[in-house]
Amino acid sequence: MLVLASASPRRKELLIQAGYDFTVIPANIPEKRLPEEDGIAFVTRLAQEKAQRVLDQLKGRAAEDPLLVLGADTIVVTPEEILGKPRDAEDAARMLRLLSGRTHQVITGVCLASAGKTRVAAETTSVAMREISEKEIEAYIATGEPMDKAGGYAIQGYAARWIPRIEGCYFNVVGLPLARVAIMIEDFNLERRPAAG
Repeated sequence: MLVLASASPRRKELLIQAGYDFTVIPANIPEKRLPEEDGIAFVTRLAQEKAQRVLDQLKGRAAEDPLLVLGADTIVVTPEEILGKPRDAEDAARMLRLLSGRTHQVITGVCLASAGKTRVAAETTSVAMREISEKEIEAYIATGEPMDKAGGYAIQGYAARWIPRIEGCYFNVVGLPLARVAIMIEDFNLERRPAAG
């Protein structure tokens, strides 16, 4: 059984789009960066903590149905700082001003955990954003869309009009690098098959 250890509706939609059958059980862990922790270390640690938390909760069920838990976390990285979800409208506006007219990186950490094995990876995508005006920022924040998104924007939403190009996986910017996750899931499935002979 595949379990998504995330409450993110975007990650749920992406897994459905990719044809996976899964259950959602959010991990609900604190998302605080440790001192001196870089972006990749931060998101891979959180992804692993989320997956392990849910795996531990479900340990009793693993005997009758082998569990595979997927944890993920996404951040936006600029030269100045690592951006998570905005605290409020003012913080969202600050983030959008920081991203305006520049290229930034979106990093998603993913972890797949089963009773016998854990695999962790990170995907990075570069995103170019055109300059956006204060009026555009204000109107965007009024939609409510930025509030639960890393970096204060959704590439699959209204903010798509500000992004002329990306380098890397589009789905990673939405919240889950599907191709990488699919390869990781296949690796676990291959190991579950009985040996031939």
